[in-house]
Amino acid sequence: MNTVRPKKHLGQHFLADPNIARNIVGALQLPDEVKEVLEIGPGMGVLTQYLLQNPAYQTSVVEIDTESVAYLKVHYPALADRIYATDFLKQSLATMFPDQPLAIIGNFPYNISSQIFFAVLSNRQQVREVVGMIQKEVAQRLAEPPGSKTYGILSVLLQAFYKIEYLFTVPPHVFNPPPKVESAVVRLTRNDTLQLDCDEKLFFRVVKQAFQTRRKTLRNALKLFGMPAEATTDPIFEKRAEQLGVAEFVKLTRHVGQHMAGGAALPDLDINDVVE
Repeated sequence: MNTVRPKKHLGQHFLADPNIARNIVGALQLPDEVKEVLEIGPGMGVLTQYLLQNPAYQTSVVEIDTESVAYLKVHYPALADRIYATDFLKQSLATMFPDQPLAIIGNFPYNISSQIFFAVLSNRQQVREVVGMIQKEVAQRLAEPPGSKTYGILSVLLQAFYKIEYLFTVPPHVFNPPPKVESAVVRLTRNDTLQLDCDEKLFFRVVKQAFQTRRKTLRNALKLFGMPAEATTDPIFEKRAEQLGVAEFVKLTRHVGQHMAGGAALPDLDINDVVE
């Protein structure tokens, strides 16, 4: 088996430029305690080959495409039993790597990149670093500071727990097949926040609701929480969601928690909502 056919339904666009592949792998800055590196969607192993060259890494890959799995077994025998032929989004990292901190890397399919980052959030105590290639617009959104029209739900949620860096842009012509948009590489590095100074589930819900109607002031956007009018006189309620950083959302969440109506119909945070 000498090649793998890119499959549209899996969102596969295989990187064909070795220099860019080396730069992506070189962007990993593993903390001393991290040895496990998990690559998502390796395809034909353009990143994998450089990961395996570093003896400090315990490299594993997770790949849903059976054709790619067969290719990897033939061309990268060093992976041995560290190929997970499954859907990353349906796996438990705690089961795959019990009690092990890890880094995640990959050329993430555009159609599931948001879900991948949401899974990172769910495993934030274990995932210490992420280096991922994603659609350029999504990469810009993740790293955007407050005040921008592209700053959104996933920006806030990830920035609460990770330092996010936009590293470099990748043009379409270096892929097979070329995507219709530019790509970009981002790096997420776990910060020192073990737990937010508020109810974290409520924090996620407040952030979601605030951005769901981002053109409204927070006073109107958060009516769902049933706070009395006298509880929304703080100047923060005159702002809109995109104007608040993580610390302000934490403060807002504490305030909502103290004043929301009992039995309020709180919104769930669905992965389809995280990139507006």
